[in-house]
Amino acid sequence: MKKFFKLEHDIQPENVPEKVIWWAIANTYIIWVFGGLYVVGSVLCWVLFAFLLIKVLAQTKDTPPEEKISIPWSIWVWIAGMLAMEVALIAGHMDYNLPTGLIIKSSIGWAKGWAALALYPLAGCLKIRPQIIYRAVCVVGFHTLIITPFLLLTPSLHLPQILYVSPLKAVGGPGNEFFDVPLYEIDGSTGDLRWRLFTPWGPALGFVGNVNFMLALQEKNQKWRWFGLIGSILMCFVCKSRMAQVCIVAIPLLTTVLSGLTRPMILIGLGISSYLGGIFSPSIILAFNNFWDGFKAARAGSTRVRMALKRIAVYRWHTEAPIWGHGVVEDGPHLVEHMPIGSHHTWAGVLFVKGIVGFIALAIPMGVSFVDLLIKSLDPKRPAAKVGLSILMILFLYTFGENLEILVYLYWQGLVVMGIGSKDKYV
Repeated sequence: MKKFFKLEHDIQPENVPEKVIWWAIANTYIIWVFGGLYVVGSVLCWVLFAFLLIKVLAQTKDTPPEEKISIPWSIWVWIAGMLAMEVALIAGHMDYNLPTGLIIKSSIGWAKGWAALALYPLAGCLKIRPQIIYRAVCVVGFHTLIITPFLLLTPSLHLPQILYVSPLKAVGGPGNEFFDVPLYEIDGSTGDLRWRLFTPWGPALGFVGNVNFMLALQEKNQKWRWFGLIGSILMCFVCKSRMAQVCIVAIPLLTTVLSGLTRPMILIGLGISSYLGGIFSPSIILAFNNFWDGFKAARAGSTRVRMALKRIAVYRWHTEAPIWGHGVVEDGPHLVEHMPIGSHHTWAGVLFVKGIVGFIALAIPMGVSFVDLLIKSLDPKRPAAKVGLSILMILFLYTFGENLEILVYLYWQGLVVMGIGSKDKYV
């Protein structure tokens, strides 16, 4: 049994960054029990940044080329974009004469969210092997397979939905759900049972499940790969998120097609598909419309609230604060069940809170990284670039249903691999 759980010799952590990352991922459920995931995920990006800064400052002309830190231009674009987010945040607060204390509080939130979207890919420039992350994610999948059957029984045992809220909530955060330990929950719109495990809400678990699925696919050890894949799929189904279940099928297919555009068989397949698509387009369009209607009807209440939130956010953005935004989210009306305006949709949220400046500050880095990773993924010698491309596409799809900056503390492992895939060196 001891041998079963032991790390393979060739992928043991070899340096401090690898050891820190391994600890943070492989111990996800232990950290969750203490309510510390939000704290760890928010602080770890700055710890890794400190490691990188030390390495850069220690470099000399005599440093071996393989030891030197080189930051790719696409990562610099992310850094510039997230700094622009802070500028937009301060400008939005000043436009609405918000107090200095609120600016400081919002800037701390920026450091835990938007800044992390640049710092975690930047951490990929350290000497970190992606295999460490792949194996750690598979360990999380294995732990998911162990714990989920017990959690599925908790409603039948009439146990409370929330076991407790961690005292770590005192450090501050978006809400209790980021620090609690839930056993299960009842969907407010449908009354169905669903599970969110170590995440603040169900769809967030599906988000993490999709990221972990793409990482687990790269694991070389067949035993651990199956643990990682099945555990990730389980996350996507127990959360009962529609986006998660669509994404876990669509993203691997899209990644295979896009990264294989130079392969004759892929091009031939696309040509045949295009030809058949033209012939059967009426049936395809009808089938898609039926699917979309069913997709929205599956949780009609949730869809109504999300669409209303988006319309309100976009309308108030272009009529009230088109350049810098409102600076902060605001409580919504009864129509949207008092959900914050600027939530549940990254693009609408960025427009409402940070205006067109914030929108551009996110759109350009995502677009640049997509082109960069797509080109690099065409080279079969760059498997990490292919994984990074899939992570970026998952992030893009989830911008239409979640706020990326709030959940970055959960899916950061994907961002690190995205940074590794962006490096100019072969990985």
